[in-house]
Amino acid sequence: MIPFNRPYMTGQELTLIAQAHANGHLSGDGPFTKRCHAWLEANTGASRALLTHSCTAALEMSALLLDMAPGDEVIMPSYTFVSTANAFVLRGAVPVFVDIRPDTLNIDETLIEAAITPRTKAICVVHYAGVGCEMDAICDIARRHGLAVIEDAAQAIMSTYRGRPLGAIGELGALSFHETKNIISGEGGALLCRDAEMGERAEIIREKGTNRSRFFRGQVDKYTWVDVGSSFLPGEVTAAFLAAQTDAAQEITDRRLALWDRYHAWAAPHETAGRLRRPIVPAHCTHNAHMYYLLLPSLEARTDYIAQLKARGVGSVFHYIPLHSSPAGQRYARTHGDALPVTDSVSDRLVRMPLWAGLEEHMDEVLQKADEVLAGV
Repeated sequence: MIPFNRPYMTGQELTLIAQAHANGHLSGDGPFTKRCHAWLEANTGASRALLTHSCTAALEMSALLLDMAPGDEVIMPSYTFVSTANAFVLRGAVPVFVDIRPDTLNIDETLIEAAITPRTKAICVVHYAGVGCEMDAICDIARRHGLAVIEDAAQAIMSTYRGRPLGAIGELGALSFHETKNIISGEGGALLCRDAEMGERAEIIREKGTNRSRFFRGQVDKYTWVDVGSSFLPGEVTAAFLAAQTDAAQEITDRRLALWDRYHAWAAPHETAGRLRRPIVPAHCTHNAHMYYLLLPSLEARTDYIAQLKARGVGSVFHYIPLHSSPAGQRYARTHGDALPVTDSVSDRLVRMPLWAGLEEHMDEVLQKADEVLAGV
């Protein structure tokens, strides 16, 4: 079976983990954590980058940093992972879902302004498939209405929008290093802060609401509880693993892009024949080949395609069930407007193809078998 995903190892992970062990520092914020922070700040332009134990944790920190309170509203797409909404629901805030664009599958920026109410506090965008949302338009709306912009950049490490790295354009950004992402640490994430002052408070929230980090830097003579917070730090072993990955980030991205390009060239004649639609990447965006998806004609065609590929030994998967149609989404959130037609259609028709560094040796087989299945669509 050719799996949908296989975690990629650079070969240096165990070496760096052994170094972390030899350093005698296995809790958070050791030398490898600081190394990862420096890499993230250099590669995103964020004033402050802080490793977390997950992207979910980074989103929860964002809600705390923005002082989300019961009744506050956050505008976001419904076509996303549950953590995007849960982070704010945990603070009593209400996700307000708007539809996505039919081309990039990102939040439709033309629908945001109409969804703003006196309770709106933030806009949370999701850079789907590592392709940037229309950040200029979104940030302009946010400025005019006094709103914060949070980037759920879980899929977007090494991607840019008009030359600017995703994750550090809005006030706050959240990255994921889950094993299904491009750069991995098994589980893991990071919070990016555009503003240095926000970064200082984020450091406190991340350390259980204490100024412990300032104490270890010698800035205060003792540390104490100064704010709300929780334990959001990953251990140093996780950071060492991640450091091996960040060292190879460009190589990993280049390999994934080469695979993405092969899929895109292969899918072109099928698109011309009307069997599917390929991903669309605007000219002002550079993406990281996080995924290659196909939009098939119907739910039935998608279901049959996945089943037939599996029967031929190739793993492919659908993606999100829209949050607005989930039981919790109906309980804790609301939809702006009567329906989200693009979201519903995409959810029924999208299929994700295998894409991981190391797939190169299997690509001929994958494409041949996909051709066999599509011949019957």
